[in-house]
Amino acid sequence: MDYKGKIYRPWMEANSLLIQTTLGCTHNKCTFCDMFREKRFQIRKIEDIFKDIDQARQIYPQIKSIFLIDGNVLVLKTDFLLQIIEKITSTFPECSKISLYAGLNDLRRKSVEALTQLRQAGLSKAYVGLESGDPVILKRIQKGLTPEQAVAGMANAKAAGIDILVSIIFGIGGRNRSGEHIVETTRLLNLMAPEELAPMALTVQPGTELADQIATGDFIQASPLQILEEETYLLENLNGFPTFYWGDHGNNILSLKGRLPESRELFLKRVRQAIETHPVTKKTVLLTTPW
Repeated sequence: MDYKGKIYRPWMEANSLLIQTTLGCTHNKCTFCDMFREKRFQIRKIEDIFKDIDQARQIYPQIKSIFLIDGNVLVLKTDFLLQIIEKITSTFPECSKISLYAGLNDLRRKSVEALTQLRQAGLSKAYVGLESGDPVILKRIQKGLTPEQAVAGMANAKAAGIDILVSIIFGIGGRNRSGEHIVETTRLLNLMAPEELAPMALTVQPGTELADQIATGDFIQASPLQILEEETYLLENLNGFPTFYWGDHGNNILSLKGRLPESRELFLKRVRQAIETHPVTKKTVLLTTPW
């Protein structure tokens, strides 16, 4: 496979074949993210994408899941994406899941008809980063997204039948806006009702604008106790829509994974116990490992 630059995929896609469809991210301005800083956004030539798919077929006797990278792959024109998905399904007829990275604005800008075409062709799921539902924080982290746009993007996906995994970041509001962050994020999630939810504790990536803000004191990191309190509020106040909770990212304080609302009380018990007894709550900052 002819991968270019650093490669990222969600931890849930560890067993998926990665097909590089774009290079980089069209937005590439989020203050906390350095995933694609070294790349200028490009669309790979379709013949090169097809070549990777054909070579993978020669290597792997069976492929059940394929994930399209790099960043917001859904920004591609619908006809271009349809050609790629149709090539995948014809080359790997046993493949039961095709997923990709997308932006909520990408979903908003696509028509329901276009998204339905993609779903009918074989697109199963899109992974989107919400990070926060607080408009103040979204502006600070330069997400290029408003809560209203997030709701509109999710509505299009639901109308088309594409499952959405939404990621949020505990601690992205810092010490001084932790409460507003989790209240507004939970409120927005209740409106969006994503099929899957992946909360991650904030990880400071060296060289990012956020790292600079921490160094100058413009951003004060939330404490581990605040992060656990954010998770408590989230679990207590999600309104019961069915979702799968991927709270097992390696940088989270606790590893919680399961269906909600069925696992809500078990998860809350564990988080409340951690607030009472986990030694990390005595620390000022949660130390995490950069990606």
